[in-house]
Amino acid sequence: MKNHAPLTFLCLAFFALPVAFAASADRAIILLWPNGAPGSEARKTEPEKIVGSNVSNIHQPTLTAYLPPPALATGCAIIVVPGGGHSKLVMEHEGYNVARWLASQGIAAFVLKHRLAKDDATPAGSPQPYTIERDAVADGQRALRLVRSRAAEWSINPATVGMIGFSAGGEVVAFTAMRAAPADATAADPIDRPSARPDFQALIYPGKSGQIIPEKGAPPVFLAAGYGDRTDISEGLAEVYLRFKRVGVPAELHIYAGAGHGFGLRESNKSPAGAWPTRLREWLIDRKLLPAQ
Repeated sequence: MKNHAPLTFLCLAFFALPVAFAASADRAIILLWPNGAPGSEARKTEPEKIVGSNVSNIHQPTLTAYLPPPALATGCAIIVVPGGGHSKLVMEHEGYNVARWLASQGIAAFVLKHRLAKDDATPAGSPQPYTIERDAVADGQRALRLVRSRAAEWSINPATVGMIGFSAGGEVVAFTAMRAAPADATAADPIDRPSARPDFQALIYPGKSGQIIPEKGAPPVFLAAGYGDRTDISEGLAEVYLRFKRVGVPAELHIYAGAGHGFGLRESNKSPAGAWPTRLREWLIDRKLLPAQ
């Protein structure tokens, strides 16, 4: 049996100091497009709407960086995409908590605020300005390229940059992986030159499981959900696992018997589902994406 005591201690110690970490210089906010995202330039200065830890009305996509201490850095990086039904982003237990934990494990983490397909500032009955496939995926691709373009600065191995998404954020990650864009050395913007293909993906209770259709050569995937989630997720994710297996893409699936939807990462969750980050770390080590420590 593996001894996870040091890992558990690290995790608890990290959660005990959220204020100190949030105030550190590591939490830089980076604009994906300093001059405004394509098609959203006219709205880039609109303020975001913040209700508790939920954020909406996003027109200037960003990454919030959580970099590990240099002594812990492994070279691995993960872009974290919170869920929220495409109308908001649930930033705390599906974003910042996850990024803090990843950084405590030596993984550079970047929380993505992307444009939402259900913009709550758009009047009812009016056409929505954004779509998942066009705008949210474009933000995901740009995030991958931006992280790789600054890999040397952030002590990241550009060949171990992945994504993790929760619920609606899982859809964004899955679609970004399915529409992976190759490197383009001729791109006018240097940020657009690296590849926009994630090296791995983690889909945590993702929606639209019926539309997750991997092809041969897709990035390896870590899948997790609760048995008590709605049928398209609790049963649909099992089918997603089989689709990856049928095309020869490495996949790992965890269905937690005592969990429903939206468990994310909370200090208060002591159930087996609350330990999914440890399973993710083990999977990354097993796939040689993260060095064993």
